[in-house]
Amino acid sequence: MRAFAFDTYKQPLHETDVPEPTIGVHDVLIKVEAAGLNHLDAKIREGEFKLILPYKAPLTLGHDLAGTVIEVGGSVRSLKPGDAVYARPRDHRIGTFAERIAVDEADVALAPTTISTIEAASLPLVALTAWQALVERGDVQPGQKVLIHAGAGGVGSIAIQLAKHLGAHVATTASSSNADFLRELGADVVVDYRTQDFEEELSGYDLVLDSLGGENLAKSLRVLRPGGLAIGIQGPPTPAFAEAAGLNPVVRLAIAGLSRKVRAQAKKLGVRYEFLFMHADGSQLREIATLVDAGAIRPVVGATHPFTETATALDGLDKAGIRGKTVITLP
Repeated sequence: MRAFAFDTYKQPLHETDVPEPTIGVHDVLIKVEAAGLNHLDAKIREGEFKLILPYKAPLTLGHDLAGTVIEVGGSVRSLKPGDAVYARPRDHRIGTFAERIAVDEADVALAPTTISTIEAASLPLVALTAWQALVERGDVQPGQKVLIHAGAGGVGSIAIQLAKHLGAHVATTASSSNADFLRELGADVVVDYRTQDFEEELSGYDLVLDSLGGENLAKSLRVLRPGGLAIGIQGPPTPAFAEAAGLNPVVRLAIAGLSRKVRAQAKKLGVRYEFLFMHADGSQLREIATLVDAGAIRPVVGATHPFTETATALDGLDKAGIRGKTVITLP
């Protein structure tokens, strides 16, 4: 079976032949028709998450898919062969840059019916990230003020729409060339990160979704109201995350050191900081599909590539000017 994998950390992704997936009793075997590319794929290949998400190479990458169920395990009841589905396979079972993949039934949902397969493949990881930040963690309520950084990106473009659907006043950071596009998605305020300082423009926010880290995160803490929450998806990870993930004591100690400064800053300001490493969840994908089919959320696909160009497309993810997600298509 054709797939794209890397053999050792920091080495290029390349096409290779891998064994057919093994199907467990709770698994569905899916023919992958399209797969979304994510910065997480590139970071795993570079070894940036070895501390909290260790993988053994060679490893087939890929965290998003849309496709068709071709076989189900003996205990599967919610899906059947022929179903059009989308999914973000759970950690340690990734590998959507392949012709077929076995995914736990709990991680899979019927795909939205009003969008294309390519659009469906763009959604799982970024939509789950937005949902878990704004709904699961943030409990965003109507009238609250939410700041979403990098609004034209994969997570940002979905998070803006979800926050607006939840009734929030939404601000975002982006280049001026994306301002009108982001207002169409629902942003009330667009701060041009090239010419404006969002810390000077914004204040009193209930929640910030930060995808950049570093000084951007530090400044984000300062635009929160007292008791407000900053959720970081770039990091640094926190002791609470390490404990929930069941990481060993040595790793927990290292993680505590990584986030000590930002946690101290948050405490001094009377605000909160949490690290979010999104998790697979088919039930949340079903809720997201309902919102998509109702027109509350629309996917944003900025580029598509054939399967043969997967490695090149992943290397080009940081290319400026791509809105939303990049998706690869399989024959």
